[in-house]
Amino acid sequence: MENQKLPNATAVLVLGILSILTCICYGGGLIFGIIALVLAAKDVKIYRLTPENFTNYQSLNVGRILAIIGLVLSILMIVMIVWVVSIVGMDALGNEDLARERMQDYFGQ
Repeated sequence: MENQKLPNATAVLVLGILSILTCICYGGGLIFGIIALVLAAKDVKIYRLTPENFTNYQSLNVGRILAIIGLVLSILMIVMIVWVVSIVGMDALGNEDLARERMQDYFGQ
């Protein structure tokens, strides 16, 4: 039988890259990463049934790894945003002087 390509391997690779690129957009890579992992899980199931029939498992695996990295970075970004807002407060986010004052109070400078 002729070798085929996994149906979502390219999409998983693109979504994995997008999850890393958009992780600094307030954790926006979370969405791309989750979608990539769901698609990758479907393709991994297909691949495990008949691995000799598919040629692009490598790109699927790379996309899955990139999606995991993007998820971790997005989660770290969200945690950092929550931490900063908890220190500075919502009212000081629009006022640079008040934010600077609260950060200096927090770090004891």
